[in-house]
Amino acid sequence: MTQPTLAHTHAMQSLGIERLSLLGKHSQVLMAAYLHGEIDEAQLSERALRQLVHAHIVYQPDDTRGFILRPNVSDLIASMVADENRRHVHSDVADKLETIRVCVLTLREAQRRGDVTKADLQLQRLTALVHDLAGQFGEAIDSLWHRLNSNFGFVSSLSDKIRENERAQKQITRLLDGLNLVDFDMLIELGEGNVQLRKLLVSQLQRQLSAHHSSLLEVQKRLVQLMVRFREQQARSVLIANMAGFLREHTNFVVGDYAYRHQVPDLINQAKPIRPAAAISLDSHVASALAAELLAHIPRQQSHDVLPSSQEQVQVDIDSPLVAAREQALKADVEAFMLHVIDSGQAVSALEYLTQQQLDWDPEVWLFQVLGEYQGLHSEQRRLFMLQRDEHPMHRHNQVMVIEDLRLNFHFAA
Repeated sequence: MTQPTLAHTHAMQSLGIERLSLLGKHSQVLMAAYLHGEIDEAQLSERALRQLVHAHIVYQPDDTRGFILRPNVSDLIASMVADENRRHVHSDVADKLETIRVCVLTLREAQRRGDVTKADLQLQRLTALVHDLAGQFGEAIDSLWHRLNSNFGFVSSLSDKIRENERAQKQITRLLDGLNLVDFDMLIELGEGNVQLRKLLVSQLQRQLSAHHSSLLEVQKRLVQLMVRFREQQARSVLIANMAGFLREHTNFVVGDYAYRHQVPDLINQAKPIRPAAAISLDSHVASALAAELLAHIPRQQSHDVLPSSQEQVQVDIDSPLVAAREQALKADVEAFMLHVIDSGQAVSALEYLTQQQLDWDPEVWLFQVLGEYQGLHSEQRRLFMLQRDEHPMHRHNQVMVIEDLRLNFHFAA
């Protein structure tokens, strides 16, 4: 049984090479027929035309018409040149799944009989069927992307856009229905006990179909985005066209200032009324007497800015040594804090130290003094300390940082 199978394979290979050669040999005539609808018989001999008919490349529908391309050849050319107007996507998933099932059964039967050659041929055919099943969805999604970026994106009216949208949505629905027809439970059962079949029918196919599901989701997002954008552009175009038509009919129309109208349309009247600011015109002599009378009735405010007396000035001078003493005490406490950091050998929080020692300093003044003492150290001494700032931005709209706490650590130089 192996010899007839090999002979049949060689015969099919020779026939395929011969007919593919016909396509290449008469490519110009066939492409012209694809574009114009019929074969120009003047460019072909009778023998060449007979070969094309026998190879199922062209045919004559009736006596009143010339020779035209067969549908499968037209679909092949449309797919190769990405002609979305004539491109067709075949999604007969159920038939392909049945073919895959029969092929798997034939493969298992050949393996049981020990027919290695036939089993290899069936495995090769099964691989091609699985790739074809996944590839038809990829071809359909590619066709959708081309249509969205060509026909769908360049229509002139809303009705054409709606028709293109419905067509794309129906194709997406058909593709989703086709993907749902793939029963992985059946495929798992078919590949049971065979590593190659499980990898081909389950792992590989599921990975490809998941990618197609994701691609269809992106196509739907793109479709909705284009539809919304077109509706916005259409609304602007209608508004401008209607306004232009109104101005042509009313040539003397001048757009008024709605702020000075007593009855404002509800479309415009969205804000609360604004009270205009008023000011006295000092250069007008007509209302000068009235302005003087109004000014005289304005109550006068008593000034609270009292100059300091000589006694208070003396008091400030007396308190100056006290202020200096407070500053020295604050500086001494900060130096004690830095000595505590050196003795502890670990990072110490300035605010925690202030609380533990029960020092009577304002936290903000204390942090400011610690930061000033650290920055006032000599560069060699400053390298012995490491200052960490616990800070946060004051507001998300500016870059001002508020210091919450300071942590000082001492480390010996290497």
